[in-house]
Amino acid sequence: MKLRFAPSPTGFLHVGNARIAITNALLAAKHGGEFILRLDDTDTERSRQEFADAIEEDLRWLGIPHSPPVRQQDRNALYEAAANKLKSLGLLYPCFETEEELRFKREQRLRQGRPPLYDRGALKMDAEQYARALENGKKPHWRFKLSGKVHAWDDGVLGARSVKTSAISDPVLVRADGSFLYTFTSVVDDIDMRITHIVRGEDHVTNTGVQMDIFVGLGADITRIGFAHLPLLTDADGGPLSKRIGSLSLRQMRRDGVEAPALVGYLAALGTAHDPVAGMPADLAAGFDITSVSKSAARFDPKQMLALNRKLLHAMPFEQAAPRLPDGATEEFWNAVRGNLDMFSEAKHWWDVATDRIAPPTQEGQADFLRAALETLPAEPFDQTTWPAWTEAVKAATGRKGKALFMPLRLVLTGEDHGPDLKEFLPLIGRARVEERLRIAIQA
Repeated sequence: MKLRFAPSPTGFLHVGNARIAITNALLAAKHGGEFILRLDDTDTERSRQEFADAIEEDLRWLGIPHSPPVRQQDRNALYEAAANKLKSLGLLYPCFETEEELRFKREQRLRQGRPPLYDRGALKMDAEQYARALENGKKPHWRFKLSGKVHAWDDGVLGARSVKTSAISDPVLVRADGSFLYTFTSVVDDIDMRITHIVRGEDHVTNTGVQMDIFVGLGADITRIGFAHLPLLTDADGGPLSKRIGSLSLRQMRRDGVEAPALVGYLAALGTAHDPVAGMPADLAAGFDITSVSKSAARFDPKQMLALNRKLLHAMPFEQAAPRLPDGATEEFWNAVRGNLDMFSEAKHWWDVATDRIAPPTQEGQADFLRAALETLPAEPFDQTTWPAWTEAVKAATGRKGKALFMPLRLVLTGEDHGPDLKEFLPLIGRARVEERLRIAIQA
């Protein structure tokens, strides 16, 4: 089994890309296959090395092993040879129409109640007309002559699918400047790399029908290739999952502290009836079954993904967390805060609360209560018995209990209305900082 993940290095990967990559990686790992990273960088104006590097970085983060990436920009000789083969077979023909002329033709067909397909007018051009166009400085773009056949296949996710090529315009495969389009280069690469399974998004279904024609034109046996199209992701409300949502880029998610096993586990189970389990592709491959993926669009819900992230963090041992914690952070600190983290990046905030100066929020009418708290503050050393002993003393001195007792103290000590268990967290703050924060709050 040979699979490929073929993103364009024109931007950062997002969760939709990640789902495709993870699915390919799971299948490769499960069946002892090969995962190939191919950078479809035929768009030379928008492709950038920065994005190519980021793609590799993201795949490493996701735990997806791969060989050095194949770049389409380095394979023009292969594409030239394939294009010449199609030309010799009469399957790739030159066209000289401008965009304005093509637009006029489409509008005219629409007015006539016909589909706006290309009319193959260029096929009527004889050798003399072709030579004259070249003499006049015109450069042709090249279209592939579709067969008009219906291509049908048993899709690995969607089931029986078919595409009628007679309902599609002959696609342009080579631009007037001689550069090649993705529709063409992808097929040439898949043949050359002996790809056995093409797994990509549902938005490529029609493209698959067109590319099957190109596969056949180049002499490939399309019955030896398996196709699977994953339904596109929607947001939590069922709307389109837009790339404009920057928080869903893998780079931003990583910066925010999302754990790779949580994202991988969530995306691996998305669209199935299985509960997500955090893990990397190598951990999850044995239990993955692409046929269990629903044909319907799957909703990517960040809240559900973060729930899995929380579960992972709450169980993470100190030894695993330590390299990423602030300098000086102890096992006692990690055990105190990990149960309150949605994302790892939040650990730094709690470290700052424990070890740095904070400005407690103003609490109207609480000065007398906070004075009583200061007067009953126990002497050091602080340990896990300090918080219950202190609150009992404050309760006896003020008559308060429940939220009226605990919330003002939590706000003074942490600046937050929720957070780690103060029985464990108070010793990390220490008496000097507790006293300082109480005095600031009393004077506010």
